[in-house]
Amino acid sequence: MNVLTVNGVCKRYRQYSAELFRVLHWFGIDLGRWQDHCSLHETSFSVAPGQSVGIVGRNGAGKSTLLKIIAGALTPSSGEVAINGRVAAILELGMGFNPELTGRQNAAFSAGLMGFSAHNVDTLLPHIHDFSELGDYFDQPLRVYSSGMQARLAFAVATAQRPELLIIDEALSVGDVAFQQKSFARLKEFQAQGSSILFVSHDRNAVLTLCDEVLLLDHGRVIQRGAPEAVMDFYNALLASEQTAIQQYQQENDVTRTTSGSGEATVESIELRDESGNYASQFATGTFMTLDVTIVAHANIEKLVFGFSIKNRLGVTIFGTNTALSDQVLYNVTAGSHYRFLINLPLNLGVGDYTIQTALVDSETHLNRNYQWLDAAKSFSIANLHHHEFVGSAWLPTSIKIIKQ
Repeated sequence: MNVLTVNGVCKRYRQYSAELFRVLHWFGIDLGRWQDHCSLHETSFSVAPGQSVGIVGRNGAGKSTLLKIIAGALTPSSGEVAINGRVAAILELGMGFNPELTGRQNAAFSAGLMGFSAHNVDTLLPHIHDFSELGDYFDQPLRVYSSGMQARLAFAVATAQRPELLIIDEALSVGDVAFQQKSFARLKEFQAQGSSILFVSHDRNAVLTLCDEVLLLDHGRVIQRGAPEAVMDFYNALLASEQTAIQQYQQENDVTRTTSGSGEATVESIELRDESGNYASQFATGTFMTLDVTIVAHANIEKLVFGFSIKNRLGVTIFGTNTALSDQVLYNVTAGSHYRFLINLPLNLGVGDYTIQTALVDSETHLNRNYQWLDAAKSFSIANLHHHEFVGSAWLPTSIKIIKQ
């Protein structure tokens, strides 16, 4: 049985041309001076026990509206939401908190609203205090809290006991790194125990790390649903321009390649070479690789920037740079021109599979002019053949000195 089932949910708001017509409508006088604005259209999906689903989209796409409906803070105009089990939600930073009350009082009040008895609240408060790491601030008014401290309190309250469904809306984007890591560890622990998670974030790496599946919302509609890396690549392309053509197709190694851009410049060829100059797809940790890319301009381009990044098997970016950052921008490129980029890279990487993404743009990002963005343009693997065993995605040459005291 699914923990969450969303079936045909819509949310409409009536917009009046003047406040007078809204007031008249309260008294049953309808002059027709209004129109419906739909922020969510016929949305349907389900979440299984232990599944973590990311929800992404541009501002105004309907993400927060959807979460508030699921959490019960908003009523849908049509459609149904069915939930099996207890829900805990962190929808907006400080939502439901009173700035004049202390952290302890806010925690007790929020836990009570979540359905905990007075005895359970008394039992949970020490755990909330310990996990939030607020120290003496726990008994200070919330108005003296920073945004990070509010996030600590909200997360500690929402996860004081494991819910069947945990809803998080951007709440982990603030605060220090150590607490974010601690929070993600708790989420992973809950997920392993069977909790389902709905996670909204603009942080690509966080979504790729936490989620099993991702929904992409745009203008109130689910326009894509699937594997996190493929959906996030599509979303990244969507951010460039609504007019940019986006294509996705499955490659032989089951990697989904996403391409987007105007096509005014494109990659003609891309090859990987080892230290001997031979074409290769397998490399050893600590060796060098040459990324050999040839591009062609199909139109006159005032400003051209080439960029690339290396991603691990989850799609998380390990490293990236471009010729704007290295002060090597090409100006006044003419149609028909070819350019070859040779990038020599030290492969101080951990064992695993990696992909290379390329970009042809006009600045440091692809959000202004995107000529071509090519995800999973090339793949390669790393093996540790010559060094001591290590863990992680980066190999850092290390010397350990031991002194007996």
